[in-house]
Amino acid sequence: MVIKQERPTGILCTFGGQTALNCAVDLYRDKIFEKYNVQVLGTSIDTIITTEDRERFNEEIKSIGEQVAPSKAATSIEDAIAAAEIIGYPVLVRAAFALGGLGSGFANNASELQALAQKAFAYSNQVLIDKSLLGFKEIEYEVVRDAFDNCITVCNMENVDPVGIHTGESIVVAPSQTLNDLEYNALRETAVKVIRHFGIIGECNIQYALDPHKLD
Repeated sequence: MVIKQERPTGILCTFGGQTALNCAVDLYRDKIFEKYNVQVLGTSIDTIITTEDRERFNEEIKSIGEQVAPSKAATSIEDAIAAAEIIGYPVLVRAAFALGGLGSGFANNASELQALAQKAFAYSNQVLIDKSLLGFKEIEYEVVRDAFDNCITVCNMENVDPVGIHTGESIVVAPSQTLNDLEYNALRETAVKVIRHFGIIGECNIQYALDPHKLD
């Protein structure tokens, strides 16, 4: 995140991570940027909001022919239980807009879901219910795009542990060690398609859950 204040002195401030995204969105919605004539360089705030909103993000990904795990956002425990019944157990429960996997876990039934959702709501007013992809490979691509639509994949990485172990607690190897050529290029092509579709300017990280038995 790069923020430039439009004054003769040219103040430039940079910081990153989820904290930067949350701050930028809050400042934008409170019209602080507008009040002080602050320009956000690179990726637009509208794009950040879209990628942070799980339902909007899923719709955008599907619109370009890519796949996402079945997922629903909930703002109450009742909504979370209803979402899980539609998606089907087991499900992944996690707090939206939270750092480090706070309030996340896998639920195999409604009682487990209720316990996890109560914890997740302590961190966020929105909880995400995803179809469980426990045991899938977890792959990441670092992608960079400039304002002229030039894109490169800087590297790809593979978590030694499968989905179910949070990235922060897993060893990550770069480059990946178990992808075949078809998988490597298919995921690379998708990464470039996604960053172009959202109009991201700068670097982004795209994470995949890859079925170890087939590539759809």
